[in-house]
Amino acid sequence: MNAPIVLELPPDLKQERLPKHVAVIMDGNGRWAKRQGLPRIMGHKRGVDALKDLLRCCRDWGVQALTAYAFSTENWGRPLEEVEFLMTLFERVLRKELREMMQEDVQIRFVGNLNALPRSLQAEISRSMADTQNNRGIKFTVATNYGGRQEILAATKAIALQVQQGLVQPDQIDEALFESHLYTAGICDPDLLIRTSGEMRISNFLLWQLAYAEIYITETLWPDFDRSEFHRALCSYQERERRFGKV
Repeated sequence: MNAPIVLELPPDLKQERLPKHVAVIMDGNGRWAKRQGLPRIMGHKRGVDALKDLLRCCRDWGVQALTAYAFSTENWGRPLEEVEFLMTLFERVLRKELREMMQEDVQIRFVGNLNALPRSLQAEISRSMADTQNNRGIKFTVATNYGGRQEILAATKAIALQVQQGLVQPDQIDEALFESHLYTAGICDPDLLIRTSGEMRISNFLLWQLAYAEIYITETLWPDFDRSEFHRALCSYQERERRFGKV
């Protein structure tokens, strides 16, 4: 991964202590809209703007990778009108933002069970990943129709099939082999997980990959999560001592 160009890094942050990879659970769009007296869908639209700003902030400050939890496997249980709006919003944003992502050298990747998404959205996802695959700037991963348990089950089934076919011996199964069958194969594990709206859970997100991530919870609702909030999260991260189970 190429060294990022760092712009505007606040003086109280140390470049060498920044997380390489930040993951975010973007919670609170609906509550934000309700507080504003607006429909829930307006919260999602404002949430897209917050995500775009965070992506550019990560790029400017030298964070190399950002992963956003956009739509979980459980989110299909939301009202049909809201789900349909989200699918349309994802498609519209991808189509609109692709040119800027190319200009800003963003490499975008989608992870999850993408086959269950609307065909038109699948087409936009495929096009955006193909067009940006050679970009060398920040790596932006969007978890869509994603579930951590489902990901682990899918990887387990794939490896079991290889064992059944004689392609892999049981004693050859290790962490590296398992990770190669995850949706996130080739993406380094997050160093920092941020969850907004004060919820104290990880909601089936990156269950394997977050094993040693530092977790930062803020009461701020996602549409209000701006650069100053991200700054506070990074300051908290830099105060921690990461021992990875060692003394």
